[in-house]
Amino acid sequence: MANTLKFGNGQWASKEGSVLAYNDENNNFKPLPFDFTRASGATRVNKDGLIEVVGSDEPRIDFSNDANGALLLEPSRTNYCTLSEDIDTWTSIEVTTEKNFLSPDGTLNAVKITDNSENSSHRVLIATTTPSSGDFTYSVFLKKGTMTNAALNVFSGATEGRAFIDLENVTISTEIGLNSKIENYGNDWYRCSISGTFGISSTNIYLYMGNNTAPYVGNGDFLYMFGAQLEQGSYATSYIPTSGASVTRVADSASQTPVSGIIGQTEGSVYVEVNISNTTSKTILALDSGSASNFIILDTTSSLSPKILVRQSSGSFPAIITGTTMSYGVNKIAFCYKSGDYAMYVNGVLSGTSTSTTFPSGIISKISVGANSSYGYLSDTVNDVKLYNTRLSNSELAALTTI
Repeated sequence: MANTLKFGNGQWASKEGSVLAYNDENNNFKPLPFDFTRASGATRVNKDGLIEVVGSDEPRIDFSNDANGALLLEPSRTNYCTLSEDIDTWTSIEVTTEKNFLSPDGTLNAVKITDNSENSSHRVLIATTTPSSGDFTYSVFLKKGTMTNAALNVFSGATEGRAFIDLENVTISTEIGLNSKIENYGNDWYRCSISGTFGISSTNIYLYMGNNTAPYVGNGDFLYMFGAQLEQGSYATSYIPTSGASVTRVADSASQTPVSGIIGQTEGSVYVEVNISNTTSKTILALDSGSASNFIILDTTSSLSPKILVRQSSGSFPAIITGTTMSYGVNKIAFCYKSGDYAMYVNGVLSGTSTSTTFPSGIISKISVGANSSYGYLSDTVNDVKLYNTRLSNSELAALTTI
């Protein structure tokens, strides 16, 4: 089994502009640096479980879902909520706000929101301006106090998204909108989000106290809030801090053009362990010629089905294999390629084969993890990648991918 490249699996070495993979073929251990680019800062969850900002072109080894860390790769997104942490300056209606409480980034940036004794809807809100209509997602970090219920609401000419949150039982339910989600960030902090389709560009985002948006008689109950984000897309990406203006995080890219022999030119096999968090179609890994002429791409559909795309020179490139539907969380995928002999395994099970496709005759010289500029970005984390320059047996592919 000629393992020509290893990437991840808890062994991460990164610096600005680079993250290492390894080659230990023939017991000769050599570093293989991937070029990494992102022309902006971005956030990750560090080993201590805290959100932290990293600089431009610095790979994000994220520890939010795995103690071994995973490479976080995302498309470009903009936070249109211009005061993401200064929630104490938002419009307050029948509540008081106080900033100086421990937040998920380890600083005293969280805001305590307390209801008053009025029979009213108790809420905070901020007006935002987005560039167009379309799918947007509003997210915020919440922590229970004496109040354990809240509601997210997005108003853009009409209510476009609304979700009810129970911080005691850790549940969220979508009343209006596309979907909602609640994620554990430790220390009783949860990131809650609601997605909807907005009709106009002027949008108010709200946090209501209580188990819905209806009036109630307040009693001095409180909860904590941090890190509000409004972004274009049908799911929430990593937190983008703002302090008076919208901020854009540029897309991540990790790729390498290795020396001869690393990528098999007539046959080979690829293994990827990826943590799936949303249903957006995405590129997990691409082997290509540095252009759109010759490539093999491992992609997914919006229904979480992995697929293999092969293109030679020009023309169409229908999926030659569309595999078994994956689940949210960690999935292990392996596929082999050889003219007339393709196979894909997902989580230990044969997911599809193809005997009718030839292998591209042009040189395959580049490997890209989590992104391909022509076919989209991953929006998830990659735990492990292995590359082999031979066609592994089906039993070896099954063993690699067994959960």
